[in-house]
Amino acid sequence: MRVVIAEDAVLLREGLVRLLTEHDAEVVAQVANGDDLVAAVASHRPDVSIVDVRMPPTFRDEGLRAAIQIRRRIPGSPILVFSQYVEERYAAELLEGGTRGVGYLLKDRVADVRDFILAVRQVAQGGTVLDPEVVTRRRRDERLAALTQREQDVLALMAEGRTNNGIAERLFIGDGTVEKHIRGIFAKLGLEETDTDHRRVLAVLTYLRLGSDGRGG
Repeated sequence: MRVVIAEDAVLLREGLVRLLTEHDAEVVAQVANGDDLVAAVASHRPDVSIVDVRMPPTFRDEGLRAAIQIRRRIPGSPILVFSQYVEERYAAELLEGGTRGVGYLLKDRVADVRDFILAVRQVAQGGTVLDPEVVTRRRRDERLAALTQREQDVLALMAEGRTNNGIAERLFIGDGTVEKHIRGIFAKLGLEETDTDHRRVLAVLTYLRLGSDGRGG
């Protein structure tokens, strides 16, 4: 199994190299930024690339964006994202490109070396390995993505604490139209009417958990 590692933390990168080598993998390249990752994969065509999310120069999402770029240039190139963070916007984009040969694991939740090596091999063989937290956030993201732009506008104003009348005045629409959009929001977020839950509050909480832009980025 030939592996490319993209990790800017030297000690962690060297630890991964040693671990993989001990389990009969060949590390064909070690890089510390997104541009070098893209170049290394294009040059070596590894069986799998292990990629951190946050790398130089901004330490935000360079690794994940590089992974998306690789999958576009070399369709099906196996990628295992290995990070402390779930970067929801680009994680969703990576998965939308196809889940075959894709993994996303959180560093703090990998408790067994054998499980990690198994995950690497599974992704290299075209499998999919996702941390449950990634799956949960993706499901939330898919629900919000189902909202129309007008429904997202209404939900954003609900999160600001506006009444139906206040939303109607802000968007220059009728009260009945606001009510229609709110019913649509409840339905698409899977919020059924009950005696114990306040759907308006639950809808706002879902919105806030994912960020004010509705995508959690």
